[in-house]
Amino acid sequence: RGHLVCDDYSGYKASFATGMTEVGCWAHARRKFHELTERNASPIGKQALGYIGTLYEIERQGAELSPEQRQLLRQDRSRPITTHLHEWLTHQRSQITNGTRTAKAIDYTLKRWKALVRYLDDGRIPIDNNWVENQLRPWALGRKNWLFAGSLRSGERAANVMTLIQSAKINDLDPQAYLRDVLERLPAAKQSDLDGLLPHKWNTPVKV
Repeated sequence: RGHLVCDDYSGYKASFATGMTEVGCWAHARRKFHELTERNASPIGKQALGYIGTLYEIERQGAELSPEQRQLLRQDRSRPITTHLHEWLTHQRSQITNGTRTAKAIDYTLKRWKALVRYLDDGRIPIDNNWVENQLRPWALGRKNWLFAGSLRSGERAANVMTLIQSAKINDLDPQAYLRDVLERLPAAKQSDLDGLLPHKWNTPVKV
């Protein structure tokens, strides 16, 4: 259930078939055109980046609004831009040979168009999944160092600890203080107490 903001990774498709709603990530669509401009100074890539940059500027302007106000802002200002962008990309694609880098960049965006514009209809949904990717990046950067955890069980334990640390950060906790307190409480904790020790429910105990 719910919405998943993501790229075109095939592993997500099963979830969409069972009720989850796909929302396209504009950062991934933008990346295709950015790669074009880096490789061959593509005028199409540059113009596409301009359109997408305007969408992001509108998001910055609506960052402090309520979801309802943000949705109205998107309908008023972002939707006309996406409509024009779709028409422009469709026209450009009709002029380009199949298999070129430019064609592939445009095809990625047009193929996912319905998913890419779904954020316009719900002010709660972000324009991309960059925030989530930034939370995962520290662990992704170290994946080669963790290939030799010793055993599958050791790897699972390491993953659990990393999850707790990152979850503590997301909840504005000091990970070291959080883990120290939880480890001190665990020996006397009951099964029913464990849920309250999770980062999003944890409270610093009052020292007597």
